[in-house]
Amino acid sequence: MYRQRMDPLNHHHLFHFWTVVREGGVTRASEKLNVSQPTVSGQLRELQQMLGEKLLIRSGRTVVLTDVGRTVYRYADEIFALGRELQQAVKGRVTRPARLAVGVAMVVPKLVAYQILEPALHLPEPIQLDCVQQRPERLVAELAVYSLDLVLADTPAPPAIKVRAYSHLLGECGVSIFGSERLAARVRRRFPRSLDGAPFLMPSGDSGLRLSLEDWFRKQAIRPQVVGTFEDSALIDAFGQAGAGLFAMPSAIDAEVKRQYRVRLVGRLEAVRQRFYAITVERKLRNPAVIAISERARALFA
Repeated sequence: MYRQRMDPLNHHHLFHFWTVVREGGVTRASEKLNVSQPTVSGQLRELQQMLGEKLLIRSGRTVVLTDVGRTVYRYADEIFALGRELQQAVKGRVTRPARLAVGVAMVVPKLVAYQILEPALHLPEPIQLDCVQQRPERLVAELAVYSLDLVLADTPAPPAIKVRAYSHLLGECGVSIFGSERLAARVRRRFPRSLDGAPFLMPSGDSGLRLSLEDWFRKQAIRPQVVGTFEDSALIDAFGQAGAGLFAMPSAIDAEVKRQYRVRLVGRLEAVRQRFYAITVERKLRNPAVIAISERARALFA
């Protein structure tokens, strides 16, 4: 058991802890800081003793943050960010705007991501929007250590990831099937039965859209010819524009898809639903930028 002490916070200890979390372990942190592993371990031990709480637990060859550890890391990240801003201010440099770090699941269409996130750029207080793309499970893991403020995905937080995260439904809509001019003309007449045997580009993995499409195809006894599966929605758009196959996109952005990718609308599948979620560590949204994003999304999918 760690006993509570009221000693002043040692920022040197805190910096070692922050580096261990960012680097993914004591070994990498010691290499980054150019000190020995026992030195880093000792700094961590003293910080935990001072706070009276365990901050990290070992999981295999890596370390994982406890609930208290996540809180301490969040504050440490803010403390060192403020320290950098202080140095810039003293040197007369303009401080950077607040940062909103967003993880976008690769399956989320780029047009949808833009329309949902765009309001964050027009707040009274300017922000810097930092976006990264990855698989949802990796993004939620980054969310857990406060490297991200928000994850945009088409499924709730993966249950296999042991992270305390909350999935806020932003909205849903049916999907539309698109294709090149030649391919769309060929399958439009008997749609949707004409999808049987037609070349089709599918999202890969266990994305919400993939599961919804497969369920609908199975119930309708329709078997498209899957010519490719893709993790990245941008690749589906590129192959679809080139005429490699039909592809599905949210009906809420029909006009933008036709205009940007120069493809034709084949038809809509209202029974196939695509949902979008904002995944955060907050049960109730408080960040003004995230609230603006949520309100815009609900208007988009209304």
